[in-house]
Amino acid sequence: MKTISFTGTFTALVTPFVAGGDAVDFAALEALVEAQIAGGVSGLVPCGTTGESPTLTDEEQVAVIKRVVEVNKGRIPVIAGTGSFSTKKTIAASKAALAAGADGVMVVMPYYNKPSQDGLREHVLAIAREVPAPIVLYNIPGRCIVDLSADTTAQICERAANVVALKDATGNVLRCQELKRRLGDRLAVLSGDDALTLAFGSVGASGVISVTSNVKPREVSAVTTALLANDYVRARAYQFALVDLHNAMFVEPNPAPAKAALAALGQMTDVVRLPMIPASEGTKKKVVEALARLDQEFSKLTASAS
Repeated sequence: MKTISFTGTFTALVTPFVAGGDAVDFAALEALVEAQIAGGVSGLVPCGTTGESPTLTDEEQVAVIKRVVEVNKGRIPVIAGTGSFSTKKTIAASKAALAAGADGVMVVMPYYNKPSQDGLREHVLAIAREVPAPIVLYNIPGRCIVDLSADTTAQICERAANVVALKDATGNVLRCQELKRRLGDRLAVLSGDDALTLAFGSVGASGVISVTSNVKPREVSAVTTALLANDYVRARAYQFALVDLHNAMFVEPNPAPAKAALAALGQMTDVVRLPMIPASEGTKKKVVEALARLDQEFSKLTASAS
């Protein structure tokens, strides 16, 4: 099994679409990957929720992962989103992702069918037995309804050595603190909310799986770099500069605002697939204003540091 350092900023990649949304815009995807690497991110996460995985066909999902791997050329880890509400489908998707060259997989907790804690545990253990690669669990109760408890997480870690990290999108800093207190270095915890990267880092999280880094990879990476250096003054300054943009990314359902920002920067269309719809004009305005403020704030921070 590959050893991956789950530290720093991992970008939950958007999936660019051509006008009309009927196909993936692979040229824009390639440019996005290069921009992320140039911006200093630590890893790439294609085909997560931000990548609109529920609306990708199985063939598109494999094609996106394969193209990200090809463009990346082994420079940073690629962790493919493969989770679903079906254990069998998740195993099949995970194997397909690894065959496409992914270094590991991210498995969201089963949504809609609302399994018990015992069911969540057995779901993950079944996947871990069949998938010989690093596995990142993704706990996001707001989207999945179920909440993977600290106890269940600990039980999984006792029995599945290849479960090595958790994307925690509970918004609960106390949960992160409890997991790190109990499990220490056994489980890397990554913030699943850009706005909470600093708070989670203060209690032991080692980074973030970020939406905002699609748009501003260097600036988001600056926060986690400072955190990992235990420079909380600098991390706080960078985090505060990003707050408006983080907030703008979630004025409407993700990833519409992120794609609006990338479109404003000329990097891709703002097309999303139904049932998602493009960001409203009001949200686009907020996004553009937040981008301008961020550029001003980071210019000041850079100038003061030099």
